[in-house]
Amino acid sequence: MREILWHGRGGQGVVVAAQILAEAAYLQGFKGVTSAPTFGPERRGAPVTASTRISDEPIRTFSQIEQADIAVVLDDTLFKVVDVLSRLKEGGLIIINTPLPADQTGINGCFDIATVDATGIALKHYLTKEGAPVINTPLLGAVARATGIVSLDHIEKALQGKLPKEAVARNFTTVKVAYDETKIRVRDEGQKA
Repeated sequence: MREILWHGRGGQGVVVAAQILAEAAYLQGFKGVTSAPTFGPERRGAPVTASTRISDEPIRTFSQIEQADIAVVLDDTLFKVVDVLSRLKEGGLIIINTPLPADQTGINGCFDIATVDATGIALKHYLTKEGAPVINTPLLGAVARATGIVSLDHIEKALQGKLPKEAVARNFTTVKVAYDETKIRVRDEGQKA
């Protein structure tokens, strides 16, 4: 089973991204998928988490994820207010929305790091909502690239089930671009492109 924690801010679509990934995994043939938000006093801009579990077998665990295999960070300023790494297993993978390369993120420890400028991609492709860049869908492309868990075809099908028809093409364009632009640094193995 792979356990994924999504870290973002209220209004960034953390819960929706977790749901779309779970749907894509289900469409890909995984027998066990779950997606859950973490509720609290969230408001727009406040730190928010959601989770996705993906397994070849049915999932019987519905508790909160304590230690994730993968962390997806939609806003790199969260590192200043949330201890993201404390909830990531040693040897885990962290995927960060940042224009910085992995070796400039300031992350130390035994983690694989994937970076992608999801904000820049969203702005370049005019994917905005209420003036803010939509970064959750490009990060699905980064997840697909860095993990290999789901294919781009299945992400596109999941988007079709979640978004209005006219929004699918623009969102999927950013998924594909993020997939291509994601840079991965594997610990002790150098740079993997």
